[in-house]
Amino acid sequence: MSPWGMATTTTQRPVPPAPAAPVDAAEPDALTIGRRIRHLRARRGMTLGDLADAIGRAPSQVSMLENGKREPTIARLQAVARALGTTVDELLSPEAPSRRDALEIELERVQRGPLFSALGVKSVRVGKSLPTDALEAIVALQAELERLHSERALTPEEARRANTELRADMRAQDNYFPDLELVARSLLDDVGHTHGPVPQRAAVEIASHLGFTIHYESDVPHSTRAVIDQRHRRVYLPSNGIRGRSDARSALLQALSSHVLEHTEPQSYGEFLRQRVEANYLCAALLLPEREAVRHLRDAKDARAISIEDLRDAFAVSYETAAHRFTNLATRHLGIDVHFMKVHESGAIHKAYENDGVRFPADALGTVEGQHVCRQWTARVVFGIADRLSPYYQYTDTPTGTYWCTSRVTDTPDGRFSVSVGVPYAQVKWFLGRETTARSTSRCPDESCCRRPRAPLAQRWDGQAFPSARPHASMLAAMPSGAFPGVDTTEVYEFLERHAPRS
Repeated sequence: MSPWGMATTTTQRPVPPAPAAPVDAAEPDALTIGRRIRHLRARRGMTLGDLADAIGRAPSQVSMLENGKREPTIARLQAVARALGTTVDELLSPEAPSRRDALEIELERVQRGPLFSALGVKSVRVGKSLPTDALEAIVALQAELERLHSERALTPEEARRANTELRADMRAQDNYFPDLELVARSLLDDVGHTHGPVPQRAAVEIASHLGFTIHYESDVPHSTRAVIDQRHRRVYLPSNGIRGRSDARSALLQALSSHVLEHTEPQSYGEFLRQRVEANYLCAALLLPEREAVRHLRDAKDARAISIEDLRDAFAVSYETAAHRFTNLATRHLGIDVHFMKVHESGAIHKAYENDGVRFPADALGTVEGQHVCRQWTARVVFGIADRLSPYYQYTDTPTGTYWCTSRVTDTPDGRFSVSVGVPYAQVKWFLGRETTARSTSRCPDESCCRRPRAPLAQRWDGQAFPSARPHASMLAAMPSGAFPGVDTTEVYEFLERHAPRS
């Protein structure tokens, strides 16, 4: 899951065949230039020595140039071009001079790359004696090796690494993205929205401004919240309600955000996560415009009455969206460091963010998602609070300091989750709920805090219990492969084919 908690499902996608021939690069490299020089030299009937004499260099230097082992200077290319009766532009063409040369170039690239080195395989000499069919087979095998290597990288370990790196980037800039704020402001200005909450009408106007029409269908693929048909400029939303959401604006604006940000098919899981964060951020910046939201929060701070509930109600968004948006604006505009958590009723962290020094539970790689929160933290205690109408506030003393937190429980198709926002003790003076008397002490990661059974229980049941674990499939399976992890591409394409306008 991403730091904003995008759950995924298994994607079935056919394995693409290895390419029959490599695709030429958009820009020429030393290998391609060298092959073009060799090809033109051979066509003119010149030997290495002939070309070396013509440009005033040793044959060994020309050989290194033709083998792509030396980057040619413009002056050297001009001399070679004159000697071969051609132009520098011809030498710099990114196309290989022949199919055979293209295969040889690709094999040379492969053998100089990190994957081939990691395999410890002896290099193949690329020369005229190597049959073309053998060359094609080696290149095809290498393409399949790279595909398998990439697929193997899409494991839970890779996802955790990508999550950890992304969270570090978000923390470094206090989860504030000024470029995305400008994009949101520009879109709202374009449709004439100048103040107040963004109504559904304005969201529809943004879609129209971007050239899209909205269509509600009952068979929108289950692995999606919305589907954009770029060819026919349509946005499809489920007619039976937005799955897991009560606000149709969010699904529409999130889909449009990816279009506005010109997201393309992600090439890695890390890129996929980053795109999700950017789209979610832009969507929230549209629903809670920076200027209006900051004015609301500054007034609340002046009154020492900051409340996530009040922010939610002022902009007619979900509590979770309000909590997310608060993390975007709190540090940059209010000078308040903050942490955020969404925790499953099992205690596992679904998503989290912090820049206030709180220490989330983490594995050896620094990964937070999937780790269990201390039972004494607000995010866990709130599940036992009977009053679901009122917000729950609590102080928690931890090894890194005392934190105040406000939390709510929400019901979803995947179970109950608590959504919590917290700040260091020194910052609580700005918030409603600071007068709470609820307080707990957490010694985690010390196992004696809440992870080790009490002595009487341990003595009574040690060796007598054998629970049947209920792990989530993602603990064992590789991350879903495909351009959009978690999305059934075949299902999406079949849906678009069914609903595309007929000419």
